[in-house]
Amino acid sequence: MFTSSAEIRDLFRQFEGLKVMIIGDVMIDTYLRGKVDRISPEAPVPVVALQKRVDMLGGSANVALNVKAMGAYPILCSVIGDDAQGPEFMHLLEKEKY
Repeated sequence: MFTSSAEIRDLFRQFEGLKVMIIGDVMIDTYLRGKVDRISPEAPVPVVALQKRVDMLGGSANVALNVKAMGAYPILCSVIGDDAQGPEFMHLLEKEKY
């Protein structure tokens, strides 16, 4: 079945303004970037000289961001812990203007 680009645009337009509840686990996805110069002598793993760390919303929070990007209003329902990552998670939400 072939779907035209006009039909796809129409589907996205129908999504605008909807309220979408997302229930699930939220998390922080962390990406570490660096340069590998050697392999560890203790185990066959690369030794990375860390150059950059990027934290992003993951799990259901990422789904909520995608829903928002499509024009709908996401309602995110989850639980965060009382640990160091809890405030960091809230900061990432605020940064995304969620």
